[in-house]
Amino acid sequence: MHDINIPYGKIKLPAEIGLLIRRKRKEIGVDQKKLSGFAGVGVRYLSELERGKPTVELGRALKVLDRLGLDVWILPRGKSPDSNEKSRGGRNG
Repeated sequence: MHDINIPYGKIKLPAEIGLLIRRKRKEIGVDQKKLSGFAGVGVRYLSELERGKPTVELGRALKVLDRLGLDVWILPRGKSPDSNEKSRGGRNG
């Protein structure tokens, strides 16, 4: 495995999500075919997602992120995931 700088953090563009997914995939040492099978998406879809295609299906993108062990947070500007986690407490959905 290579030490790959993964751009975790604030995302503003589809290309940034694609770059993050590609780097994480390479960090764990799997090719597109293997990840697409594991995530239940096609190789073409994964390729388009990694290239930052802005019209990819969100549900499938979330599935790929989940299979890579990555979480998605939606927060008000100025809030951090840590402060949101504390404020949610034991709330269920």
